[in-house]
Amino acid sequence: MVIINGSNLDLNKFKKIVLDYELVSIDEASKEKVKLAREYIEKVIISNHPVYGINTGFGKLSDLSIEQQDLAKLQENLIKSHACGVGEVFSEDIVRGMLLLRVNALIKGHSGIRLEVIEKMIEFLNKRVTPVVFSKGSLGASGDLAPLSHMALPLIGLGEVLIENKRVPAIEGLNKLGVKPLASLVAKEGLSLINGTQAMTSVGSLAVLDALRLIKLSMFNLAITMEALEGIIDVFDYKIHESRNQEGQIEVSKTLLKILKSSKLMTKQGEKRVQDAYSLRCSPQVIGASLDAINYCKNIIEREMNAVTDNPIVFAEENQVISAGNFHGQPVALAMDFLGIAVSELGNISERRLERLVNASLSNGLPPFLVKKPGINSGFMIVQYSAASLVSENKVLSHPASVDSIPSSANQEDHVSMGTIAARKAKEIAKNSKMVLAMELMTSLQAIDFRNPDLMSNKTKAVYDYVRNEISFVDDDRVMYKDIHEIEQIISREDFMSLLEV
Repeated sequence: MVIINGSNLDLNKFKKIVLDYELVSIDEASKEKVKLAREYIEKVIISNHPVYGINTGFGKLSDLSIEQQDLAKLQENLIKSHACGVGEVFSEDIVRGMLLLRVNALIKGHSGIRLEVIEKMIEFLNKRVTPVVFSKGSLGASGDLAPLSHMALPLIGLGEVLIENKRVPAIEGLNKLGVKPLASLVAKEGLSLINGTQAMTSVGSLAVLDALRLIKLSMFNLAITMEALEGIIDVFDYKIHESRNQEGQIEVSKTLLKILKSSKLMTKQGEKRVQDAYSLRCSPQVIGASLDAINYCKNIIEREMNAVTDNPIVFAEENQVISAGNFHGQPVALAMDFLGIAVSELGNISERRLERLVNASLSNGLPPFLVKKPGINSGFMIVQYSAASLVSENKVLSHPASVDSIPSSANQEDHVSMGTIAARKAKEIAKNSKMVLAMELMTSLQAIDFRNPDLMSNKTKAVYDYVRNEISFVDDDRVMYKDIHEIEQIISREDFMSLLEV
């Protein structure tokens, strides 16, 4: 059981709840904060003082007052009208992340929502009720209105949910899982459910988790490719990298020295050549820069996990409700664009290493396209083609979304973040880069077999043995996509990732 309090969520807890299905609960102090904020909202309603989103319309309609008897209907109508998502349906992990993140924001006690609504969201998480949420339609300010509306609909028995990967009407799915919908929403609650950055932050959290795994794989890929190409180990000398004073670069170089410590395939400067190409020699600088960028994005995402992103925000102890702009996704948008660029570079330099492996003029004595009988066999020729295609796609996807803005709500909302687009792009870039790294790993192991696997370091040999247990050496041409898809599955496993711990 993971207990959350609005301030203690991080990527590790996020993973446990969202991906590993650990149960979640709210701490008692947070429940009291939620109740206090709700009591204050009730006083505001009785006072009849106009407060945005409680007894007024929304967006450009905020100047219109709403009668007390219509306040509940106002909230339900908000959810219905804002559920305008299109495109593919978000995966279960993204939607679970949205639920968790919205709960964590609400329990900080600055929303004014009833505790029973939050507890219903917790029930959704713990009983694996997954609302159907469409991936496109958010501008990233006022938050993720469209996707969060789709997330909220099943709470009141509307919309759809996923049951055994099938879309069914929410009420049918809830009945099957033994979950009762809320009877209704009351004043402020609809707005509290949808005014936030939880769609972009959920996608972004998963993208950062992907990126952290890819950094580890990148370093092992580099080590194995260096062995296959008999690379010059001097480039990892600690004096070089400490003189540069960049943390990521220093960490990567130290890690590579640990990985390659017992290798007998590496060469020293001047033994066979004076220097290697940039994709080998500059790899600590490139991968290290991406590591620094990913760590920066991780920091931004973990801050946003524990943020108040409502509008208006309730400060019950100060008797204030302030309408402002915490729903604006700019911090996440910029970070996600940065993440996409950083992860794209991992794939970019990986493809260049792959090219050196298959190109006989660059591979230091390896056969053309890593096959014993070239000509009749094409070997790994088109593996490089496929990797190059993904790298090129990533270059297009790496164009920042956050530099764009389109005014909405009759120009009341005249600058938006496009943060959810940035997060989705970063996730797709990570997916593409993962495939490129998988192809490099498969190719480098083929090259190692033309050297001598027994001369690998202890750590790289463990990776070699793991993969070779399932994917054999390519002696003659065979249907390659099966191997590519298989190695992509291999590098997704937790037991494989444990081999990459240094």
